[in-house]
Amino acid sequence: MSPGSARAAAFGIGVVAGLRSLLAPAVLVRTTQKNLLDKNFPLATLVSRPASKKMIKLAAGELLADKLPFTPKRISPGPFAARLASGAACGAAVSWLAKESPIEGAVLGSAGAIAGTVGGYYARRSLSRNHSALAVALVEDALAITLAIGILRRVTPRT
Repeated sequence: MSPGSARAAAFGIGVVAGLRSLLAPAVLVRTTQKNLLDKNFPLATLVSRPASKKMIKLAAGELLADKLPFTPKRISPGPFAARLASGAACGAAVSWLAKESPIEGAVLGSAGAIAGTVGGYYARRSLSRNHSALAVALVEDALAITLAIGILRRVTPRT
C-alpha cells in the first residue's frame, strides 16, 4: 500500500469512528486481528479474541442505542471525545498495518473522526427533516459498515 493510500485509509477509518465510535474498532479488530498480532501491534491486548468478541457486542449495542431518543448528541463533549479517541486508535492501527507512521495515522484518524462526527451529525439532522429519522439512521449505519469494511479490505494483505 502506498503512503498516500495508507493516509487515506487512516482518515477514512476515522470518519467511520466519527459516525459510529465503536464500529470502527470492532470491524478493525475483527478483520485484521491476526495481522495486528503478527506485527506486534502495541495495543495487542485490545485485539485478542476475547476483546474482539466484546468489542463486536459493544458495537452492536451502539447501533441499537443510537436510535433511542435519550441517546446524547454525538457532538456533546463526552461522545465527541470518545469518537476522537476511537479515530486516533484506529488510524494508528491502520497506519501500523500499512507500515507507515502510527503517529501520523492517529492524527489523520482524529481528523477523520472530527469530519465524521460533525458531518454525520448535520447530515443526519438535515435529512431527518424530510425523511424518517430511523431510516436516515439505518442508512448511516449501512454507510459506516460499508466504508469500514472497504477500507480494511484494502489494508489487510490477501492470503
